Amino acid sequence: MVRFLSLTFLVAVAFCAKAQDDIYFPPLTGDEWETIDPATLGWCTQHLDTLEAFLDDRNTKGFLILYKGRIAVEYYFDSFTQDSLWVWNSAGKTLTAFTVGIAQQEGFLDINDPTSDYLGEGWTNCTPEQESAITIWHQLTMTSGLDDQVSDPFCTDPECLQYLAAPGERWSYHNGPYTLLTQVVEAATGVSWNQYVYDKVAEEIGMNGLYFPIGFNRIYISTPREMARFGLLMLNNGNWDGNQLMTDLSYFDALTVPSQDINESYGYLWWLNGQDSHMLPGIPFEIPGMLVPSAPEEMVAAIGKDSQLINLLPSEDICVIRMGSTPDDALVSITFNTDLWNLLSELFCSETSVTEHEESSVNAYPQPASEMFTLAGVSSHADWIAFDLSGREQASGSGNTVGCASWPAGTYVIAVDGKRVRVQVVH
Repeated sequence: MVRFLSLTFLVAVAFCAKAQDDIYFPPLTGDEWETIDPATLGWCTQHLDTLEAFLDDRNTKGFLILYKGRIAVEYYFDSFTQDSLWVWNSAGKTLTAFTVGIAQQEGFLDINDPTSDYLGEGWTNCTPEQESAITIWHQLTMTSGLDDQVSDPFCTDPECLQYLAAPGERWSYHNGPYTLLTQVVEAATGVSWNQYVYDKVAEEIGMNGLYFPIGFNRIYISTPREMARFGLLMLNNGNWDGNQLMTDLSYFDALTVPSQDINESYGYLWWLNGQDSHMLPGIPFEIPGMLVPSAPEEMVAAIGKDSQLINLLPSEDICVIRMGSTPDDALVSITFNTDLWNLLSELFCSETSVTEHEESSVNAYPQPASEMFTLAGVSSHADWIAFDLSGREQASGSGNTVGCASWPAGTYVIAVDGKRVRVQVVH
């Protein structure tokens, strides 16, 4: 099996040779794309009907599974077709991170530079000393220290970007500082963001899409197959059919390994499975366990609002794409991805590579719960707070018996006695 993270140039060269021999790349133009029968891969295809029904029921518009670049599964629902356009939402952060790496590779910027070198002084509401400490690296890792609890965390105006902590001391999923990465690249290169992305990435892999301004955000829009092209590029270490777009291999490696030790499940705007804990938008503490417990440890993911997904299994050369409307209201929908991987594990006919992680000393039972659940391992007078996965407080109280009959169905994080435990509520 080929490892996803190349540690040396020799590994990258060996991978490129393998890519040319074994991996299929669709032509840069036209609709041609080779397919492969999943039955020939040894997959348990009797589970495909269940997978398709699940995707349809959860407002999916387009869904693909690539194996070694070939389409093994492709579904579209309702009036959505192969040529229909849809938003990537925050899954597009990963394309931004890749493009920033290209700009550094070409010498236009260094991610350790202060952001104010490119946006000028006064791009935040901080003091000059506080502002000058924020670097491009902090924007890539969600560690700017700027306050994500302002009234509009998407806002990029200086008055919205307020000091809360020193850069690098706090992780928070804050869209405002992230969005300004596009202006950093524009200032560094002298080229519009869309033009630079097209010239350096999209045109090179046959991906036709554009970033559109939606409020303060810049959202990438394309077809599901075009999203799959970017996934295939990432699976092949930034190489497209022998064309090595990302030659700065140290930067490429950094995309998909823990970028800091506050939230180890986050790289450079990529989500990482297989870590001992993770953090989520709006929840200011670590949650024990892997990000997506039903997925293999090696999975890395681009995740956008309403569950726009690029899920990659590098050692298996598998790329999973999902576009659609909301299956829930979380900014980063872990519940949907967890449910999806339960079904994908059955399709792939094998146990996932999930290993046992150290369990929290707090447990909740029964699981799932409908009317109430009991917290085991805490004091009978302990104070607890329940958060949903978008970071909103659902309820609070004391004692180790918790009534949940009035809570909406979903997954919750219970903070109690300095510990965290997940609880699934069904009705």
